[in-house]
Amino acid sequence: MSFCVARTGRHRQRYEDNFRLVSGCIPYRWRKDINDSKGQTEYIIEVLMLTSPNRDDLVFPKGGWEDDETALEAACRETLEEAGVKGIPRENPLGMWEFRSKSSQDLCHLEGGCRGYMFALEVTEELETWPEQKNRDRQWLNVREAFRLCRYDWMCQALEEFLKIMAEDRELYKQEEKVDVDLTQVPDVSTNKVDVDLTQVPDASTNMFIRSTTTTTQPHSMSFKHRLAAKDIIAIQFGC
Repeated sequence: MSFCVARTGRHRQRYEDNFRLVSGCIPYRWRKDINDSKGQTEYIIEVLMLTSPNRDDLVFPKGGWEDDETALEAACRETLEEAGVKGIPRENPLGMWEFRSKSSQDLCHLEGGCRGYMFALEVTEELETWPEQKNRDRQWLNVREAFRLCRYDWMCQALEEFLKIMAEDRELYKQEEKVDVDLTQVPDVSTNKVDVDLTQVPDASTNMFIRSTTTTTQPHSMSFKHRLAAKDIIAIQFGC
């Protein structure tokens, strides 16, 4: 049961260059799917979108960025209030978009100008009740469905940036798997000198997802692959 209460009013709303500042998230999860024909375990990415009253299209959770919080905090708060989910956010935004509000109920400024920041949020908890539950339903969709049903062009652009980040993570995972295989070929250091090219080792400071068998996972860098069983053969799909 959720005891969260949604914020109301605009008295703490941030503005910049006559734009109302808003912040939101693309909530996502990895759904495990067994491919019997190939004998592989597939992980398909899904994103969470919301309905609005009297509308057939969908949106990602977002709302006003207020003066007592960071953009990331505002994004997580709005996601909790509108979608009723919590999770692990990426600290760097997917990007910034300037757009004009199409709804009289969501005027951003006298001329309707908004400047929005979006973040990726890996969902770890779905609440049974949440503040805006009466006005919104939530739906898990694959990426193709999300593009088809998304209301705003700028949110589609944010989704494109999100997929680029997921693709980079996938490529990094492949590189790490290659490093793991290469390390099995390293000769006994007690009898041989080994030269290691440090430029080929992923840098944990890049805020990418890094897997390690000897250290704990960074709180804001956890990804699906940290939870994969070692016996699984992994094939990642984007549900497209």
